[in-house]
Amino acid sequence: MPDLPVETPKILALYLQIAQYPILARFIRQRMREELFSRGIITPGTLEQEARAKAIDSQYREGLSNPYAEEDDQAWQQRLAHVRDTLTDFYFAYNLPIDLFQRIVHSLITERGTRPAGDVRLTFNPELAPVDLLLRQVHLYEALSEAERAKVRHHLEEIIVVLIRTIISDQLSFVRVAKAWFTVADFEFIRARRIGTGKIGGKAAGMLLAWKILQRAAPEVAAQISLPRSYFVGANVFYDFKAINTLEHNQKYKSAEDIRAEYPAIVEAHLRARFPEEVADRLRAILEEVGRTPLIVRSSSLLEDNFGTSFAGKYYSYFCPNQGTLKDNLRDLTVAIRRIYASVYNPDVLIYRRRMGLLDYDERMAILLQEVQGTAHGRYFFPDLAGVAFSHSSIVWSPRLRREEGVVRLVLGLGTRAVERVAEDYPRMVYLSHPQLRPERSPEAVEHYSQHLLDAIDLERNTFAAVPVRAAIDHTYPALRWVASLKDAEAETLLPLQSLGPQVAPDRLVLTFDHLLQRTDFVPLMKRTLTTLARHYEQPVDMEFAVTLAPNGPDGTGRPRIELHLLQCRPQSSLRARRVAPLPLSLPPADKLFFTDQMVPEGEVTGVEYIVYVDPQRYSQVGSLEERLEVARVVGRLNKALEGRAFLLIGPGRWGSANYQLGVPVSYADLYNARALVELSVASEGLAPDPSYGTHFFQDLVESEIYSLAVQTDGGGSQYLNWDFLARARDRLAAVLPGQPAIDCLKVIDVPAERYGQHVEVLMDGEKALAFFADPRDTNTNG
Repeated sequence: MPDLPVETPKILALYLQIAQYPILARFIRQRMREELFSRGIITPGTLEQEARAKAIDSQYREGLSNPYAEEDDQAWQQRLAHVRDTLTDFYFAYNLPIDLFQRIVHSLITERGTRPAGDVRLTFNPELAPVDLLLRQVHLYEALSEAERAKVRHHLEEIIVVLIRTIISDQLSFVRVAKAWFTVADFEFIRARRIGTGKIGGKAAGMLLAWKILQRAAPEVAAQISLPRSYFVGANVFYDFKAINTLEHNQKYKSAEDIRAEYPAIVEAHLRARFPEEVADRLRAILEEVGRTPLIVRSSSLLEDNFGTSFAGKYYSYFCPNQGTLKDNLRDLTVAIRRIYASVYNPDVLIYRRRMGLLDYDERMAILLQEVQGTAHGRYFFPDLAGVAFSHSSIVWSPRLRREEGVVRLVLGLGTRAVERVAEDYPRMVYLSHPQLRPERSPEAVEHYSQHLLDAIDLERNTFAAVPVRAAIDHTYPALRWVASLKDAEAETLLPLQSLGPQVAPDRLVLTFDHLLQRTDFVPLMKRTLTTLARHYEQPVDMEFAVTLAPNGPDGTGRPRIELHLLQCRPQSSLRARRVAPLPLSLPPADKLFFTDQMVPEGEVTGVEYIVYVDPQRYSQVGSLEERLEVARVVGRLNKALEGRAFLLIGPGRWGSANYQLGVPVSYADLYNARALVELSVASEGLAPDPSYGTHFFQDLVESEIYSLAVQTDGGGSQYLNWDFLARARDRLAAVLPGQPAIDCLKVIDVPAERYGQHVEVLMDGEKALAFFADPRDTNTNG
């Protein structure tokens, strides 16, 4: 079925085309019948016999009990002609290509001879035209001379816009940027790689737009960049899948409790469902084409990676190692797609859509299939580098760092470790203005805050795996000198790798990436790439990437050749910057709630009435997973109960950690009404938050304008927490959640009740953050 700007059956699409030629329509249909007869699709006698039978049926349908007496010959001939034309449209639409129809129209217009030579006006409405006709017209326009093309530039722009909205994305903010970059070749590339019909969705759209911008605006940069081999499952396949399996779930208008309760059954129903046969055949053909190369199956919904709403981490992506039989690989691939389809009904997704005002939007899911970038190193397959890069850094830890030059979260192996908060592991945060500057001051600290595990495809076990770095790489790893330093225990220092050999023990390696940042063009390449994209997006961007460090770079110095693989690009979410009043640092300690100078954004939170506080020491004594999950569930209920009220969440370790031992295991759906999250570092309890900046969790907070702050509580610095106030304040949990039993480690504090009508104010100037008690302002707004 050809694409249409609206979802239209073939016969209706053809009818809408013919309707644009009210005078020529009679002649067009005559030519169409001639083609049907000459190609043996139907004989003239059969068509006429069927037309008469259906015309008679229509008489009775319209209430004529004695048609011969009640309808004169003129009315009968009009009825018969109408039915004959409808049958002509039907047989032509479902048996002959739309291109043949276009040739018929072109031939008739040419025969009329009414258009002067060189007349390049459109003879059809692009909004109603099939994609094949639009593409042919763009080909004609793009083949014109520059002077002639200038005359039709407005027509060309209109057609390009219609093609973008039909094939790629109908988000107007995206279309506004994309229409200057896409050509007919790009649309034909997408159609050649697409399964089914419909748009390819936001993630695929962002990747292709970034690639087009770099190719044309910075060809010298694009020479070092490539896209993974990619395939697209059109968004209409999602509806086809639902229709043949009767998977109709209207979840988005239900309560959060119902959405949560019903989601597991929805996932199971999707896992039992089957795909349309033609879709399964195309997926099987792709697997045969890529062979044993691992694949990643990525969501690409129509709302994803949009301007202002990234949906970062909301939908799932799955790695398919692709090392089994064709039957096994197809099973794994289709299971991954089924799970992504089911994630449309994920509670976090629906609550996020509700929060962002997108609940009423038709959320169809497209799929992006990509070859995983990397190479095999023994049994493990992974890229040399991966990560996420931001063209603007809203948070810096030193005044020397320039926000406008951006920041990169960099890891060895698959990039999942760069975009998610993981236990006891840290990416390298590279601030591009000063890439070698880091906050750790001792070799021990550098080693502690380094990457200890890497994500990879285990080729032997045919699965995704998190592997200790020392088990995955050794002195034979080609890129070792660029990613690792050598720990010298005697000198208590980290040394660059001068030579490689068996003497380089894996347990002495520390992933610092120092040599990469000092001696290669990785940093200049990232800066030029981000600057180019941000300039043409007309706003900051974030980009997911992988890197191959190819040996023997072109300059003969032994430095590697940087090959950057562009995986994803989207507008960067950012907190709205505001001029903040000077922080009243001279207040007495009793009038302060907390102070921090670690990774502070810019902004303010005013009029805070409640604090939801999880006591670090008592929480550390909560031993079981179920008990800690119950704490998270109560936080979620408080989030709902306090909707519309200004409140803070203060607790130990990492809010939102998937590892319940490192913090309260809440999700976005449990905290989206909070004004700020405060993460307490309590080393004595084994709870130390790391900067979440750049993770999907952090993106959620930014888009919802929830500030994230970390406070070191173990002394030895200028940071401060008012333990006395938090300990003495009365617990109002029962008043906020009637019937909820008390939880020993959790307390709800009513600030005005404890501070004689005062609220909490939080001021953040980009370097320091101070929360303090103050009388209510005249206006109660949130930054």
